[in-house]
Amino acid sequence: MTHGRRADSYTPRPDGAGPRDTAARYALLPLRIFLGVTFVYAGLDKLTDSAFLKDSGAGSIGDMMSAVRDSSAIPALVDMALESPVGFGYAIAFGELAVGIGTLIGLLTRIAALGGALISLSLWLTVSWAAEPYYYGNDLPYLMAWTPLILAGAPLLSVDAALRARRRRGTF
Repeated sequence: MTHGRRADSYTPRPDGAGPRDTAARYALLPLRIFLGVTFVYAGLDKLTDSAFLKDSGAGSIGDMMSAVRDSSAIPALVDMALESPVGFGYAIAFGELAVGIGTLIGLLTRIAALGGALISLSLWLTVSWAAEPYYYGNDLPYLMAWTPLILAGAPLLSVDAALRARRRRGTF
C-alpha cells in the first residue's frame, strides 16, 4: 500500500488563491481587530473615567504613576509623567484612541502599530515592570502583538490597501 499524494486530489489555482493562500492573506485581520478594539476601548475608558484624569486620589493617573515610580525600569520616564499627570493621562488616552482607530480602519497602519508598540513599551517599562514572573505583566505581550502589524501593515480590508490600489490604477 502506498501513501503518496494523488495527482488529481489538489489542483493549484492559477491565481495562487487556494484556501491556504486566502487564510494566509487574512491571518493578521483578527489581530488587527483585537488590538484596534482594545486600544479604542482603553482610550475611551480613560477619557470617561472621572477618577483617572486627576493629579491624585483613588484611581488617578497621578497616584498610579507615583505607586510604580520606584519599581519601574526607567524612573525618569515616570518622573516626566509626574510633572503633569493629567496631561500625560490625556496623551496616553488620545494616543490609544488614535492607534486603535488607525488600526481598525487600516489607515497608516504601520505608523499606528508603531504607536501602539511604543505605548505598550512605555507601559511595560513603567507600570508592568515589577510583575514577576515577567509574563504576568500584560504590556509585554501587547508589545509583541504589534510587531507583525509594524512589519506587514494592513494589506487587506483597509484604507491603506484601497489607496495603494488607486495609486496602481493611476486614479489617485
